[in-house]
Amino acid sequence: MNRRLVVYIISDSIGETGEQVVKAAISQFVCKDCEIRRFPYISDEDQIVEIMNEAANENSLIVFTMVVPALRKILIEKAQQHDIISIDIMTPIVDSLQKVLGDIPKNEPGLIRKLDEKYFKKIEAIEFAVKYDDGKDPRGLNKADVVLVGISRTSKTPLSMYLAHKNIKVANVPLVPEVPIPEELFKVASKKIIGLTTNPIKLNEIRQERLKALGLRNEANYASMDRILKELDYAESLMKRLACPIIDVSNKAIEESANIILEILKQNV
Repeated sequence: MNRRLVVYIISDSIGETGEQVVKAAISQFVCKDCEIRRFPYISDEDQIVEIMNEAANENSLIVFTMVVPALRKILIEKAQQHDIISIDIMTPIVDSLQKVLGDIPKNEPGLIRKLDEKYFKKIEAIEFAVKYDDGKDPRGLNKADVVLVGISRTSKTPLSMYLAHKNIKVANVPLVPEVPIPEELFKVASKKIIGLTTNPIKLNEIRQERLKALGLRNEANYASMDRILKELDYAESLMKRLACPIIDVSNKAIEESANIILEILKQNV
């Protein structure tokens, strides 16, 4: 006899895990009249009592993912009182992990959702950094959490990507004397702009290595000291106009420069 079945998914988080497990189990049966009802974010005894009173009037099954011990205990007790079968999905796994890891569970609802949100924010920040790298689209400057400006080889792109992994949306603008600065840059608040500068001798070495990697001659204007000094002077005067903080990246690792930027952003919140 194929009786109507109502499966109640009860969770102190979103309840998605319980529902997916139930759907997978039900697929093993020819259940022509099965209904799944999900009750997320259950946080007190009154809610549990109300659900149990409803379930008691039907051919029901309780499946729950409750990580808060007090709520879990109440739910099990109420299910027993109504003679309803209840299945605890999380506790056996959590208990086993506790034994193997020798650690105490946090018993905090919704942690996986928080982790997922953090992951997607990171991906969004990385995509933003790629889209608005090297001044590709000045329309992104207003949307950025921080805008990096500096001449070529001052670590703008590596810093943008490093900060993106910290969920910071970064746009960067290369400063070249012959190329006009996008007007959008002057509409960005000074506290959101970071200027990057470097030692000319160090930069000369970096640019010469860059030319070698590209199979070009060291004598190219790009790596000449006169050209570098001209670019640095231009960048410094522009940064003064923007009234933005300036970081000398000459002898700093990417992580070190990024931490300085993060500290500046924190102070400006």
